[in-house]
Amino acid sequence: MAGLTTSLTTLGLDEAIRRLSRLEGFAMAELADGAGAILESSTRDRFDTKLAPDGTPWEPWSEAYDETREDWHSLLVEEGGLRDSIASYSSGTEVEVGSNLIYAAHQHFGGDETGSGIPARPFLGISDQDESDLRELVTGRLEDLLQ
Repeated sequence: MAGLTTSLTTLGLDEAIRRLSRLEGFAMAELADGAGAILESSTRDRFDTKLAPDGTPWEPWSEAYDETREDWHSLLVEEGGLRDSIASYSSGTEVEVGSNLIYAAHQHFGGDETGSGIPARPFLGISDQDESDLRELVTGRLEDLLQ
């Protein structure tokens, strides 16, 4: 995916994945797809909450820029192109979540390197809630297989 992505590795879940893989009926691809769905959804939700994955609020527009916006405009959401471009891709053992839009990285990391003055507004990454949801996904799948 061109643009910007974050990848989910099994760091911290390695033991659970190893145990799951010994069970008949375990499909890593299904687990990866489920993880991708969780992360894609939480990433899109950040465009509503205006919070980075670590819970810090996004920096608001400058006062001058705010005056150029319509009342219905929202930070990083004018018509929804960036939010709607968020997608997850799974190879069966790895999950990537990101956007294929060229300006995604500029919005995520900010424009210090290009001199644009746009502050970083991180939308990709794994929050504490994401980690909890991913653990629940893995343990739920394990419980299903053990029944």
